[in-house]
Amino acid sequence: MQELGDEKYISHLSIDCVIFGYEAKALKVLIAKFKFGEGVFALPGGYIRKTEGIDQAASRILRERTGLTDIYLEQYRVFGDENRIIKSKYRETIQSQLQRFDHQRFDTGVVEWLTSRFISIGYYALVDLTKVNPQCGEFDEYLEWRNIEDIPEMIHDHGEILEYGWQALRQNLDQKLIAFNLLPETFTMREVQELYEAVYHRSFPINNFQKKILDLGVLERLHKKYTGAANTAPYLYRFKKSSQ
Repeated sequence: MQELGDEKYISHLSIDCVIFGYEAKALKVLIAKFKFGEGVFALPGGYIRKTEGIDQAASRILRERTGLTDIYLEQYRVFGDENRIIKSKYRETIQSQLQRFDHQRFDTGVVEWLTSRFISIGYYALVDLTKVNPQCGEFDEYLEWRNIEDIPEMIHDHGEILEYGWQALRQNLDQKLIAFNLLPETFTMREVQELYEAVYHRSFPINNFQKKILDLGVLERLHKKYTGAANTAPYLYRFKKSSQ
């Protein structure tokens, strides 16, 4: 159990992570049911130890929440509105319920530290959803994958942080060739198109899309995927290792 406060952690600086996964043609996000308040969710996040760098802290937080060590992770924005926590409608609820949760550990000083102004560094992560073993943080009731278009009410400005993370993913999808972090090792062109359509929330003409992806020069074509109909079986592809 972590001891919170200025002794071990950098004051007024935190990390919030948008963890993207992909399943059944849908872009999904790992979110946590917050223990305090009624039906409120939060993004996985944490604080930065004085003995670690910011990227190192983000990797640690992701490892603690997903059980994975090799994760694509991208810092995309800093959220520093002066009122993002201190004027949040959830602040008083958190303050009162924290002390009832563990009044010895969460004394007045710790509660004030937790609910004071924090600047949050936003990261997004791309993971193979099937390999994730979600682990609850201290203030999480449970974690669950939710469709990007079915996100419930979120604490503080976490809805805004998520939205900006989604925008950053869209902007970087081609430029940094990161879409393949959400796919299995081998995939069909149709599966790539379905992923893009889930991320951008729109359809693409199949011929134009296939040409666009192949012109990137980052895919290696393999054998056909057996479907029982040889004439219509699609080719399998994989991402060229030298392109990463």
